[in-house]
Amino acid sequence: MKYFKIIVLVFVSAVFLNSCKDTSEAPKQGASKSPQALDVKTPTKSATTQPISADSGQNALGIWHYTCIKGCPGGAGTTGKCNNCGSLLAHNPAYHGSANMNSAPASSAPFANPPVAAPTAPAGQNSAGVWHYTCSKGCAGGSGVVEPCASCGETLVHNVAFHQ
Repeated sequence: MKYFKIIVLVFVSAVFLNSCKDTSEAPKQGASKSPQALDVKTPTKSATTQPISADSGQNALGIWHYTCIKGCPGGAGTTGKCNNCGSLLAHNPAYHGSANMNSAPASSAPFANPPVAAPTAPAGQNSAGVWHYTCSKGCAGGSGVVEPCASCGETLVHNVAFHQ
């Protein structure tokens, strides 16, 4: 009785593993075909077919994928320069969305990603009103990032007092 459970487990395993065995004698595909010599004189199929045309750049609603940053009419399917004014073309998010971009989806998926918040600029002043970066020449004011001084143009330096 001590080994009864083990014997039953081995028996069930053997039956299960043998039932999965594929013993069909079906011929393998491609095994009966012999290799054929390549005729070098005739062009290949890819040389005689027309190349795939590039994306027109417009979706079904007629919205361009890339549009001029100055608002010129028209657009393109890829980044480049505007045909009208020569400015750079910018990505048009409306190309990927529906006509009403602000509406909520009809159904919410359980694993939908929440919208990503825009990154916020670092705080320029702490609660005591001390600037994070100040002018080394002592000009009034400051900033939350390293940039030229608004008064003299000198680059702002880190103010240690901001962290105290």
